[in-house]
Amino acid sequence: MLELLKTRRSTRKYKDLQVEKADLDKMLKAALLAPSGKNIMPLEFVVIEDKETLLKLETCKHPGAVALKTAPLAIVVIGDTEKSDTWIEDASIASILIQLQAEALDLGSCWIQSSKRKSQTGENSEDAVRKILDIPANYGVLNIITVGHKDETLKAYDESNLNFTKVHYAKY
Repeated sequence: MLELLKTRRSTRKYKDLQVEKADLDKMLKAALLAPSGKNIMPLEFVVIEDKETLLKLETCKHPGAVALKTAPLAIVVIGDTEKSDTWIEDASIASILIQLQAEALDLGSCWIQSSKRKSQTGENSEDAVRKILDIPANYGVLNIITVGHKDETLKAYDESNLNFTKVHYAKY
């Protein structure tokens, strides 16, 4: 597991190759297996493979995130805010499980935050994503996770850089 965590980096450049259906299914299974507060399971996932829609979604995020330009696939992680007050935490867990499963499949991924962010036009990012994907108003949009075959190589994290001064025992 530690090796997987060290090699998982945010990928923002993807090859022009589709993600295999079997690999997508594994990532979705990982998301659906994620724990949720009180086992309410308030999450749903919107899979986007259409290039035109992916490019529309690019306008919903801040200008610095470029992963949607080359990504062949995105998974939008949403949660029913009326079902659960911990949907953000639940969605965060499911999102990292998607990313770790992608890495285990030798695919790259990038978390593009929507919650509490603005679009390129200054609009609320969640609202912009909801409009494009017809997501009901009671669903919060945590993020857009891009996935694809890596077209960049990033150095793995090095354990020697871990800051153990941030770990406290018994008391702060």
